[in-house]
Amino acid sequence: MKKVLCFGDSNTYGFIPSSGRRYDKNIRWSGIIQTLAQNNFEVIEAGCNNRTAFCDNPAGFNETGYKILPSFLTPDINIVILAIGINDLQFAYNVTLDEFEAGINKLVNIVHSKIPDAEILLVSPSVIGEDILHSFFAAMFDHTSIEKSKHLSVIYKRIAEKENCKLLDLKEIARPSKIDGLHYEEVEHKKIASAIFDILNRIE
Repeated sequence: MKKVLCFGDSNTYGFIPSSGRRYDKNIRWSGIIQTLAQNNFEVIEAGCNNRTAFCDNPAGFNETGYKILPSFLTPDINIVILAIGINDLQFAYNVTLDEFEAGINKLVNIVHSKIPDAEILLVSPSVIGEDILHSFFAAMFDHTSIEKSKHLSVIYKRIAEKENCKLLDLKEIARPSKIDGLHYEEVEHKKIASAIFDILNRIE
């Protein structure tokens, strides 16, 4: 049985845009994958609200991706899904696109160094919706964040090609909720799960 690590932020955790609570396991994409996989995969859910990929998060160790990631990378893991990066676009971090690319590449390098035989699936986030500017998250994201998010597809694709990773571009299949422009409704989680499951089945 292949072991799959789903490492990510609030959209991996299953943040509900309407309430701020967590979707049940059978609704969030990482939980749906376990159901679809039955006994073919063991899925490890490692999502965390507000987790950054590479910026030092003032919330702490668990919320800072590059710091906490190594603790999940055990030798028995076959596939690592990296679904993270959007929180690094919070305006407080003020990252350039070059810094963003180096930061995501850093996570990939951590996986390669800890478990070199593992396959990596990079999940490029959807473009942040304008609705975020009228939501609770306007305290974290601004117009600059939205504009930067439009360039992420190219960045993740470039890293995937350079580092021999699989790639899924969520911009092509899922749209954030109009409630906050950042998180996904139930139907989008289903789309994401289906797309990822299809990729997992094609990994040798």
